[in-house]
Formats: sequence, C-alpha cells, structure tokens
Amino acid sequence: MAQEQAGRALRSVKWRADLVAGALAEWPEDPKKRTGEEWDAVRGAIPGGEYLPSSIIRSRTRQVAVFESKNARLPVDVFELEPSPRVPRMLLLAACDGQQATIERSATEPTKALLRLQLPTRPDPQKYADWTWVECPITLPPTVPANAVIHLPTVRITGRKVRADVAYTHAVPKTSRTGHTVALGVDWGLNTLFSAGAARMHDDGRITALGAGAQFRAAGVLAKQYRLRHIFECLHGKTDHYTRLADPALDGKAATLAKEIRRVRERRSNLNETLAWAAARWAVDQAVAAGATVIYLEDLRSMEAGGMERTHNTRLSQTVRGQITDRMRHLAAEVGIAVVTVPPRSTSKHCPCCLTPLWHRKAPDRPTVPGWKWAICPGCGWQGDRDQGAWRRIAARGLAHQTKTVVDRVSGTMLIRAVVDTMEAKAVITATEKTSRTDRSKIGPTRPRTNRLTPRRREVPSPARLTGPAGQRPEGHAPTDRTRLPRAAHRHQGVTTISTPTTSRHRPRGAALGAGFHLHAHASPPRWAEPTPDPTVRIGSLS
Repeated sequence: MAQEQAGRALRSVKWRADLVAGALAEWPEDPKKRTGEEWDAVRGAIPGGEYLPSSIIRSRTRQVAVFESKNARLPVDVFELEPSPRVPRMLLLAACDGQQATIERSATEPTKALLRLQLPTRPDPQKYADWTWVECPITLPPTVPANAVIHLPTVRITGRKVRADVAYTHAVPKTSRTGHTVALGVDWGLNTLFSAGAARMHDDGRITALGAGAQFRAAGVLAKQYRLRHIFECLHGKTDHYTRLADPALDGKAATLAKEIRRVRERRSNLNETLAWAAARWAVDQAVAAGATVIYLEDLRSMEAGGMERTHNTRLSQTVRGQITDRMRHLAAEVGIAVVTVPPRSTSKHCPCCLTPLWHRKAPDRPTVPGWKWAICPGCGWQGDRDQGAWRRIAARGLAHQTKTVVDRVSGTMLIRAVVDTMEAKAVITATEKTSRTDRSKIGPTRPRTNRLTPRRREVPSPARLTGPAGQRPEGHAPTDRTRLPRAAHRHQGVTTISTPTTSRHRPRGAALGAGFHLHAHASPPRWAEPTPDPTVRIGSLS
C-alpha cells in the first residue's frame, strides 16, 4: 500500500516536472501572450504536449512568472515552485492480495458486504502473531446493481468516521464511436447551465432537429455557490491579516477562522458534487427520452474567463464543468450511450441552418433583460435564443464528424480533435416538412356572416332637442334641418377617447373611421347650439 501511494505521488511529480521543464525551455518573450510559433515550440518541448489543454500551459506560465517577479530570476525546476506533496490519510487496499484484505458480498442481502483486514495489534509489529484479522461490515448504496462484482475499497478517514470507497464492475451495453443517427447536443451556459436537444441524421445525409430542446437552469444553486465563495475569500483575508500581525494573542481567533474555513470548504464541495450529479443525470435522461445513442458535448477544458467584468469571470471559472462531464460519462455508460467532446469553435456565432454569422441582440419579448442572447440570421431568417442554436450546431457537427471520433490514449475518453471544412459544410439543420391533418389555407372570407347585435348607424335621425322626450345617439343631437348626418370627429382630432392612441395604423371594420360603434369606442365632440325660445314651454318646479 505504501509503495502504491508513493508511486502515484512520483508519477504526478514526474508529469509536473516535465511540464515545467518544457515551459522553461521555451520561455516566451511576453509571458502574457504567446505567438503561434511559441505555442508550437512549447508543445513540442512537453511530452504529449500536442494534446495538452492550453489552460494548463497558461497556468504553469503564470506560476513561473509570479516566481520571477518575486525572485528576479526563473526557477530551476518544479521543486522550487511547489512545496513537498502531502500524503493523504488513506489505505489503498486494491494494491494488496488475499493475504492482507478480502471482500465478499452477502448472498442473502445484496446491500451488505463484509471486508476482512489484517491489522497489527501493536505499533511495531515484529512477527506474524502481532497481526490479527478484523471484520468490517459495509452497507452498499441502492445504486450498486445486485449482479455487480465489488472490489477492494480505499479506506480513508473523514472526521471521526472511517469511510470505504468501493469500486464495482457490471456488464453494460457497448458504446460505439460511429454509426449514430440520433444524437443529443449539449451547450454550456452560466445561469442556464445546460441547453440540450436532439437531432437526427437521415439516410440521405440531412440532419433535422427533434423538438425545440430544453434547458437546465441552476441560477439558485450558482447564486449560493457565489455567496459561499465570497464568504470563503473573506475568511482567508482575515486569516492572512492575523498572520501578518504575528500576535500570539490572536492565535485563538486564527484557530476559529481555520475551523470555519474547513466548514465552508466542505459546504462548497458538497454543493458542487450535488450539482454535478443532478446536471449529469438530467442530460442522460434527455438522451434516453429522445432515443439518442451519443451525447455531443463542447470541449471547454481550454476556456478561461477573461475580457468581461470581474464577477462574470469568476462565475465562469467556478463552473464545475469537469465534474459534470465525468459524471455524465459514468451515467451514460450504464445505458450504452457514448459521450463525445467536440471543438467549440463558432458554435454560438454561426447559424445552425446556413452557417451564416448571426446578429446578436436583445430578445423581442424581453427588451429590459440585459445581454444579447437573441440571435437573428441575415441569410435564412432563422432566429431564436443563441443557446438553442448552439446545441443544434453541436449536434450537427458531431453527427457530421462522427467518423473522426478517436479514443484518447491517456484518459480513454472519446473526442473529436479538429473540425474538417468539408464535413462542417454538411453540418447544417434542415427544415422539416410541415404536416397537418386539415387544410387551413384561406379559400373564402374569414369574417362570419352574421348580423350585428347593434347597428353602426341608426336608420332615422335623432329627434329634436326641445320637442318632447329627447333621444340620444353616439354623435349627439343633430339639427333637424339637415338631411345628412355629420361625420364624427377623427380619432386623433383632439378628442378625449377611452383608448390609447397607437403609432400603427388601425382601420376599424364596417363604418367610417370614428363614426358609430366599433372595436375602439371613441366619444364624439359635443356641438353646442342656442336653444330656440318657445312661449308654450315653461320650466318650473312641481309642488
């Protein structure tokens, strides 16, 4: 067990030493920005550097630059950059044989297993009699299949408990690199963590989208994650301040802060773990529901947050994309679905239907929401959320480039390394045929031929004002000597109306604009006239 643990530490140190040595051998003129020739040189100096993510090389370059700024020279090797590695408190039982540890699953209870260890009875065992067998019962979670074969675990100490990380193997459907017809495209986001949808490749090479897609929103979880990160940074700031003061009277407060830092760190780890499993399960469920045999995912290992505001950069850097991808591969392998990463170049920039550069602007139904998430294609007229167009591009690119899928020799994962222009030209989403059970084309008038309940204009003029019970009509009283009714006022002719004027032109149906009743009721202006004196009519009060 000690040899295996030391071997793992030495392999890790060897990899980091080769990486630092390659970066120092091809040190650029400007550490903040390498040219294309300098990138090729540094990748050639690092073993396996042609497949190494750019973010790893940049992070080591910044680490060396910080050392140079403090010491006015470059470091010799990795041992000047990093302290001695810490050995974790765990036992690698997988490195032992049956003389040291055995594990057996219960034949009657599938959730029970028995771990037998040979442990020393004294601190300095000298002979075989100083060792004894200890039985440790283990309760397996319900996610472990009943037919799975369990292996020797890794025992580690967590707080006051001893936990066992049990590995198991069971038969799953075999995944394939090529021959896929239905694929799920997944696009990364920030508040909307996932935007995913399915696409189908037909026999003639056409690619069509299956549905409008879906989104996995994690704004609440990410907000809590951001709040915990802010608390974590404040606690570290206080600890650094106490360290600079070097006052023995502050040792108690420093110990309290250290305990709080560990507690916040555990909360952040648990939150990230829960989010990773939930997001991975959601993506795999979407693929199973759509009948997809492959999930195409953006390869954002080399993406670094920069060029935006500090808060946005930090939130992008804190995204647990690596954990989500690992969990997604694990869950997808259980149902025989392959997970392939594709290059992320121009997935949100070009139209998914014609590959024309998109125009980005605010959504028409949300003009007050900040950002430019709405995309409009000037070529074919497609428009929609940019994330919805991105998953279409990812799914189409993966289906068109599936013959270029390779298996990484180090990690064993499937990926597409580069985009081929001839294949990219075929990676477009074609429109599907619109099918309808009934013919809805217009072949006649759409207005119902029914009589209106209220006529727009009366058949007879209004009665005179002072000759008996007076009538009322929308235009008001009209003089009896007129043979034609006057037109009502125009809707925008300084008339007080009960509807809000709009800038678009509107013509009411039926009568002339402003005359009679119509959908927008407008009041006619009053016309005042001097009453004709009549000696036979007297106005008085009744007693």
